[in-house]
Amino acid sequence: MNNVSLETIVSLAKRRGFVFPGSDIYGGLAGTYDYGPHGVALRNNLKQIWWRRFVETRDDMYGVDAAILMNPKAWVASGHVGGFSDPQVECTNCNNRQRTDHLLENDRNYWLFLKAVGEAIDSALITERGTSSKLSEALTNLKSKESLSEKAIDDGLRKARELAGKLAGFDIMTQVATDEIVNATKYFGKYTQEYLNAFITCPSCEAKSKWGLPRQFNMMFKTSIGATEDESSITYLRPETAGGMFVNFKNIVDAYHPKLPFGMGQIGKAFRNEIAPREFVFRLRELEQMEVEYFVRPQEWEAAFDSWKEVMTAYANEIGLSMERFHPTEIQAEDLAHYSKRTIDFEYEYPFGRRELWGLAYRTDFDLKAHMEASGVSLEYLDEEVKKKLVPHVIEPSLGVDRTFLAVLAAAYDEDELGGEKRVVLRFNPKVAPVKAMVSPLLKNKPELVEKAREVRKALQKIHPAIAWDDNGNIGKRYRRQDEIGTPWCVTIDFDTLGETEELKDTVTVRNRDTGEQERMSLVEVEALLSEALV
Repeated sequence: MNNVSLETIVSLAKRRGFVFPGSDIYGGLAGTYDYGPHGVALRNNLKQIWWRRFVETRDDMYGVDAAILMNPKAWVASGHVGGFSDPQVECTNCNNRQRTDHLLENDRNYWLFLKAVGEAIDSALITERGTSSKLSEALTNLKSKESLSEKAIDDGLRKARELAGKLAGFDIMTQVATDEIVNATKYFGKYTQEYLNAFITCPSCEAKSKWGLPRQFNMMFKTSIGATEDESSITYLRPETAGGMFVNFKNIVDAYHPKLPFGMGQIGKAFRNEIAPREFVFRLRELEQMEVEYFVRPQEWEAAFDSWKEVMTAYANEIGLSMERFHPTEIQAEDLAHYSKRTIDFEYEYPFGRRELWGLAYRTDFDLKAHMEASGVSLEYLDEEVKKKLVPHVIEPSLGVDRTFLAVLAAAYDEDELGGEKRVVLRFNPKVAPVKAMVSPLLKNKPELVEKAREVRKALQKIHPAIAWDDNGNIGKRYRRQDEIGTPWCVTIDFDTLGETEELKDTVTVRNRDTGEQERMSLVEVEALLSEALV
């Protein structure tokens, strides 16, 4: 199992045309990247495999491509306008903004502090003086490096997440009383600021004790439609693709009359005004999602959930992720979003640590009911089997293209020694490799070799169009270039191909990327090799 650094991946991605910094000649733009030719090909392969497995080969799935811009009432109904936000804090020394939860996510002492915050807020909203005293005491204890046992921290974890975390905006969608939120954030912001100044250094400028007050920050990009800009022209770039599928539920039912269970699948762009985009293409402001909304009878959700879990695991294996680094993780009840009854985060060991790759959620009937209430349009489904109307429940497999791309790139990266020389090689599954094979004449200054090589390439492109041509430099350098972009096979046309050795006429040399071994094969055998590997 390789242990490649993120810096190495970023360097290779730019050098070999996978990913470039966005707006590079102008100094870049944080949270944006441009995909080069090999990056586009790799992403398209990942999306095509997903589409086939999740949508195209299933009789219960319907593909859609909803608009990026929607009536803003849809985002009000879904809770995004009021609640799609994260806590942010600004360093007053360098004016760099950070997400508060990211600064504190690995600080276990902070959870104990939050326990004190939560208990204070939960104790019937005592007087400001009393609350201040209790919270100051907790902060003082931590500043004095009070001995904190593992048990004490663990005991505080659930209370911290359930009360202080939710009230402070870590899960602002949680339904709590308005007066609780007002009072909680009043105290939370003040004392979290004190905690940050006592213990957390700014990752940008390394300043200490320079943090401002944490504030909520809505992550949706706002824009205007039409010639004038006023309140009536406001809409948003969608922060997720799911909303477009929920509002098209009635259209699919009316047009296709599907029987439950059935679902919709979509691949499309989403936009999130991340406070601190980071870790290459892992956290972006412009991202692409592959999502399914699968509608089921309430009593059948568990079987559907388990089935989609298997589909997602099979997809991970098909695209070449390391199953040793792939971790389906059950989210505990106290950490679930308020609309979810069960969620699995598929986590992956990236070069920068274990992070969420995909998600699978049982969203109950929350979304359809919310849109029914807001739009006034019935989204009930007439179940012909029991002659009864119901609001279907939803299973949501949600996968990010960019995070998948990065995981596949990291999984494929390897360094080894071949022929006494060190090399970098991307061991892609042939199905996802940007280039399936490279065809090359042994010598580019021999017209007869070039002509035959182009003939062979044209024949192989009938099997798959992604067959590269390379006649630059010596054959060894060509092989190394192809190794670095993950090309599974290199096909070389030499004088034996032309019949210099009679029994080898119309055969070619096929070099295997992973082993470096070369084998003499007929064109028919090469075609069969590609066809079998790419099915």
